[in-house]
Amino acid sequence: MKDSPIYEDVSHLLKRSQVVFFLIEVFFLFVAFYYWKIQILDYKKYWNQSEANRTREVVIPAPRAVLTDRGGSVVLANNTASFKASIIRENCKNFEESCRKISLVLGLEEDVLKQRIEKYRSLPLFKPIVVKDNLSLEDVALIEGRKMDLPELVIETEPKRFYPFANLAAHVLGYMQELTTDDLRTTFKDRRLGEMVGKTGIESAYESRLAGVDGKIVEVVDSLGRKRDEIDRVEPRLSPKLTLALDYELQAKAEELLAGKEGAIVVLEAKTGGVMALASYPTYDPNKFINRFTPEEWMALANNPDTPLVNRALQGQYSPGSIFKLVMATAALDTGTITDQTTFFCGGVIEIYGRPFHCWFEPGHGSLNLYEAIRQSCNVYFYNLGRRMNIDAIAGYAEQFGLGQRTGIDISGEKEGLVPSTDWKQRTQKTAWYPGETISVGIGQGPLQVTPIQIATMTALIANRGRKVRPHTLLDGSFPTESVKIPAAIFEQVIEGMWRSANAGGTGQGANVENFDVCSKTGTAQRIGRETAERLGLKPKTHSWFTGFAPRNDPEVVVTVLVEFGGMGGATAATMAGQLFQLYKAKYHDRQSPAPRN
Repeated sequence: MKDSPIYEDVSHLLKRSQVVFFLIEVFFLFVAFYYWKIQILDYKKYWNQSEANRTREVVIPAPRAVLTDRGGSVVLANNTASFKASIIRENCKNFEESCRKISLVLGLEEDVLKQRIEKYRSLPLFKPIVVKDNLSLEDVALIEGRKMDLPELVIETEPKRFYPFANLAAHVLGYMQELTTDDLRTTFKDRRLGEMVGKTGIESAYESRLAGVDGKIVEVVDSLGRKRDEIDRVEPRLSPKLTLALDYELQAKAEELLAGKEGAIVVLEAKTGGVMALASYPTYDPNKFINRFTPEEWMALANNPDTPLVNRALQGQYSPGSIFKLVMATAALDTGTITDQTTFFCGGVIEIYGRPFHCWFEPGHGSLNLYEAIRQSCNVYFYNLGRRMNIDAIAGYAEQFGLGQRTGIDISGEKEGLVPSTDWKQRTQKTAWYPGETISVGIGQGPLQVTPIQIATMTALIANRGRKVRPHTLLDGSFPTESVKIPAAIFEQVIEGMWRSANAGGTGQGANVENFDVCSKTGTAQRIGRETAERLGLKPKTHSWFTGFAPRNDPEVVVTVLVEFGGMGGATAATMAGQLFQLYKAKYHDRQSPAPRN
């Protein structure tokens, strides 16, 4: 009977069934825990997601701060209402078909449309990508009429930057561009896709002060994304306007004088360094940057042979020519190399180290002291100073005057220039400095390189008798100052020569303004040297320089002019500067003067 099947051992089946039942229990416990977590622990998360299915948060972009000139009434940068079209890829049933339809509606080439979308392909699909901006009301009506057919295409409003005077002060104001994906990952993590930010000039330097605080609208939408109700609204906050040190009339006059030329003009408040005008030509219209570029459009502008994007006032590096004689005169006086009455004879040419060095005035100036040497800008006089001075001593004084280093102006992109020395030549060329090279440096030639903003700042230092200023673009800019360790009496001697240059028939007489005591120095920097030009049968090409300040005592304004290939400094740059001094005097100085008594 024991061998009968009815008594077969089934204990192993019972064990297996227990394991199965245990696993089933664990599974149901896990499911129960999972639903408990969803409903209890993650309640808020999923509630928000469910709400998102019926609500939409719309950002209200904040307008940028308004920029005005120093008077506060002339608006240089403002905002206008604008519409833009964006695509939400998440809503595309067929991406290729969507692109085809959208390109027809927006009047865009399909390839251009896809390029703009491809630029932001790494972003989440629900993020809108701007495909066309600056839409007309007709464009908006056309898109809204196709909303049922193209739910992936949405209209967004934004305040658009607007520059009422187009290219006026473009290199000071700067331009704006759309944020790139790299920008969003690094510098501007808190900003939104499609936003415009300052890339150059004041727009970039003061981005945090110019950008307002965005507002938002929380609205109820239907399954097609159409607004049904509004449940919350936070208005955007506009940043306070920024008042610039720029004077509209001086800036406009500077740009008028440069039109058709290549060069730069800088006008500074002598005592503070406030930038009253800063012009660079050729220039550009920053309004064009607000509408999104195609890569081809950007490359065409960036590769323009006239280099309109280059701010020549800060980035142009030039030989200073005879402007540098102001540094040489100060250095020679301070080191005791000469006195103000030391004379040298100019016969039009002088031989030094077995080589002829020419004066710009071929007949020669005869015997002259320091004052007359500055007035006449005599090369031979300063060749003699170069022969008596060490290049490193000259470099030390040039650096005290701010040459070979950035001025610290609150606009990015400034170049340093170059002040040569024995150490510089050994480091860069692995050769020694030769005394003959110092002769050329004595009249501002050779490897010496400066920017117009450096020359303007140097001139302010001379006008202030040794006190430095830092150029700045905001009217409320406040920057620390310091003084060089050169006696004020030495600056007075140099200034006497500058006064004679403009007021006693010197090379700067083109800048003379009656009853304004302009003090000046002209410069003619060779682009092609005399010897090279003669060998090639060409005329020497020269840049035209002028720098000066007024009045002589209690100085108010500094004017620096550089015209590329403009010829003699006294003939071109000085006459342009004279018109700016005249305008400044009429607008500011004459109003301060006491009325005459009867």
